[in-house]
Formats: sequence, C-alpha cells, structure tokens
Amino acid sequence: MSYRPQIVDLTTASRNEEAGLYEFTMKLKDGTLCRAFYSNKPEWHMTSISRLQKTPCPICRKDFICKCMEKFAGDIHEQIMNDQLIEQAVK
Repeated sequence: MSYRPQIVDLTTASRNEEAGLYEFTMKLKDGTLCRAFYSNKPEWHMTSISRLQKTPCPICRKDFICKCMEKFAGDIHEQIMNDQLIEQAVK
C-alpha cells in the first residue's frame, strides 16, 4: 500500500507579508508533523517542505533528516488548495 498524506491541521508558524513569504506547520493523519514554506507572489505556491523530526519518517522510517516529504509536495499542495486551508490558517 502506498503512502498517502492527509492533512488534519494547518497553522501559520510565521509570516512576512511584505515579501509574501509564509511558514506553515501541519499535522498529518498518521501523526507526522511537517513544515511547509509558501510564497503568495504572484499566487500561492510551495517553495519547500520538510518533516519535523519528532517521529520517524512514515515512508523510509529514518529517524533523521530525509527528503521523503518532497516526493509528496504536489499532493500536499493540492490538498491545501482544494480544502482552502491557507485561507483558514492566515486569518
């Protein structure tokens, strides 16, 4: 069975509204915590994503830095945009 990240919660960690840069933390259904960086100029797009190292990676099971979440950046971004999670998080 392949891994499918599902976002449970998205919150704003920091923002620079002048530059249009935002940092969000998200909790996935499997308990994984991630950090995603977004820019809203000219429109919302993800610049990077990484796993916060509180639990082992659900994909490779490494307990240290890995780039597995980058493989799912498109799926996660699509979920964020379809569910309008950014609008809810930046209120």
